[in-house]
Amino acid sequence: MEIKIKSQAFDDKAMMNDALISQKMLTDDYNTFANECATPSVRNEFLSILSEEHQIQADVFDEMNKRGWYQVPPADQTKIDQAKQKFTNMNL
Repeated sequence: MEIKIKSQAFDDKAMMNDALISQKMLTDDYNTFANECATPSVRNEFLSILSEEHQIQADVFDEMNKRGWYQVPPADQTKIDQAKQKFTNMNL
């Protein structure tokens, strides 16, 4: 059986998207590692790495957004107010 795979270009947009997805997965993993760590010094190291990974993720997102590859519509003020109210009520 022969399988033919269509060749696809891995352009800048695809590479940036792949990098953003990878950073999201890394931050999830480091967050889990920090949460489950019993040694304070190791936990602090994971938190430091997590912070660095979040910054990389933000940089990749900002670059994609600047190029028009990841557009985020502005939030509706009503939805913002509802979210604030919801989380304010949770603290009571």
